[in-house]
Amino acid sequence: MSQEVKNESGMTRKEAAKAVGHKCLVSRRNFLIGTGVTTTIMITMNAGTSEAKEVPAQITEYPRKFIAKLSELKEDEPFDFNYPDESDYSENMVVKMGVKAGGGVGPNQDVVAFNYACTHQGGSLDGSYKKDTKSLGACPLHLSTYDLTRHGILISGQAYQSLPQILLEVEGDDIYATGIFGLIYGRKDNLQG
Repeated sequence: MSQEVKNESGMTRKEAAKAVGHKCLVSRRNFLIGTGVTTTIMITMNAGTSEAKEVPAQITEYPRKFIAKLSELKEDEPFDFNYPDESDYSENMVVKMGVKAGGGVGPNQDVVAFNYACTHQGGSLDGSYKKDTKSLGACPLHLSTYDLTRHGILISGQAYQSLPQILLEVEGDDIYATGIFGLIYGRKDNLQG
């Protein structure tokens, strides 16, 4: 018959779990940060060929930037900001759309942010938000239009990529930009600034 091991408080593992309500006290992210564990991600280049080799993946860390107060956003009124820097094509907008959206944050998952540069030839989409269709565009160059409820996917026009979506986090009433999903027009690296 096996005997259960007790911790320094004299409780078994089951008793300790029950005492804290079976909740994990430390997230995986915080555990890894706190223990100093680092992970190297390797990718295989030229897989299935004689030149195949593993190389380390390049990890990009975006700045965390305060954008706006959640409580101050008015439905269907875009708020402009620059991210990830102040260079060319860094103009973006955050908008509370009133409908759930892919990548949306906030209590109703309806707050999203996107870059203003059309992915086709960089035409500015500033001022082209349509509240009735929750879209951005048409681009003044070739009429590309993007659906903001579906991660900025192209609705019509000459573009062939979705609009870069700014990744957001909400902390209390504060909205922060934390990254970009997609490549900003005119850049080989979103952080080239």
